Order: sequence, then structure tokens, then C-alpha cells
Amino acid sequence: MKKIIAAFMTTAILLTAFAGCGKEKAAETSTTAQTSENTTNEVTKITSGNALSIPTDELSENAEFYPVDVDGTEMEVIAVKDSTGTIRTAFNTCQICYDSGKGYYKQEGDKLVCQNCGNSFTMDQVGEISRGCDPWPILDENKTVTDEEIEISYDFLKDSADIFANWKKA
Repeated sequence: MKKIIAAFMTTAILLTAFAGCGKEKAAETSTTAQTSENTTNEVTKITSGNALSIPTDELSENAEFYPVDVDGTEMEVIAVKDSTGTIRTAFNTCQICYDSGKGYYKQEGDKLVCQNCGNSFTMDQVGEISRGCDPWPILDENKTVTDEEIEISYDFLKDSADIFANWKKA
């Protein structure tokens, strides 16, 4: 019985370590927070055949939060320019904590901080390939980027709705 408990505890510790979900990173952030609650972007309803359109001239090194309603599911997209000026996009939900109800991000200083586990990420890390406890990426193949705008299709948003099933409900 002790071996089973030890194996279970070891597995749990390893999973947490690999996921990167720890409170220690929260201390790296400042106390000024930007959230979707104080953004000027209104909820955009996206219907079949349409797309979320984000003007690129609105983007800077401060994250912009774009609230979206897709067939009754509330979602949010983060768009930002990284330190090199590259446009990065992600869903405002954590790849590990999304189902907790608190697995969303607020900007604190120059980082995005998960409201569930406290992990923080620089703008240069937004939209990278899935790797753990970070913003759920919207990769190049899931969007169209021109000099004027970023478009994210209804179909992609609709297919991603399940990660928002418990979003901000805790």
C-alpha cells in the first residue's frame, strides 16, 4: 500500500512540475493589472460564415482582450505584439487550468498571469505551441493576418468553445 501511495504522489508531483503550475512565479509580477473587465472592446457576436476581426493598428506590447460570443459561448482572444513587433494571439484561458473557472489571464506589468495557478508569461511567449500552463495558442494555421487585421474564423472559434465551458465561473 505504501508503494502505491508513493507512486501516486511521485506522479502527481511530476505532473505538476512538467505542467509548470506553481505559485512561485506569481511573485515576479507587479500589482497593476489589465483585464478584460477594463478593456474598451465590446463583446462581438460571431455567427456562421463570419470571423472575429482584430485591427492590427490597435496592437502594442500591452495585451488587448477581445471578448467574443460564439453561439452563446463567451470566449476571449488575447492579441499582442511581442518585443520584436511580431503579432501573437491566444485564447484567454490556460492550457492546464482552463476547466477550473479561474484559468484566465490578467496583465500585470509586462506579463500575463494565470488567475488560477499564478504562472506568468511574457508577451514573447503568447501563442507558442502547446507546452503546459500557458495561454492556449491560436497558431498561424488558425488565423489570417494581413497588414490591416487578424481574422479568426467562426469555425475555428466554434471548434474551440469547449475550453470555455467553465470559463470565469469560479
